[in-house]
Amino acid sequence: MRSGATIVGGVNETPDVADPAPADAAAPVGAESTAGSTAESTAAAQTERTPADLDAIARDLDGVDAALKRLDDGTYWTDEVTGEPIPDEVLAADPVARRAAPSRP
Repeated sequence: MRSGATIVGGVNETPDVADPAPADAAAPVGAESTAGSTAESTAAAQTERTPADLDAIARDLDGVDAALKRLDDGTYWTDEVTGEPIPDEVLAADPVARRAAPSRP
């Protein structure tokens, strides 16, 4: 809550504060607004995905699906190769881990 604001009957009441830039204030001559174009270009940059990005996202989703299936089957906490329990620390660090220890190449 801003300083000077009070709550009266469950309603926030804030004293009148002068607006530093009224909404109807004219921009200086020659100045053009770029807020819309900047926001649009930022949004476009955030949504552009390369094939490598899409492959990584697909692998992540496959890992989540496999983890959910193991959870349903009751084998989520079990190493898929050795059958040993996967430590909680490993699953906390990587919730889709399938092995208790990283596999060696």
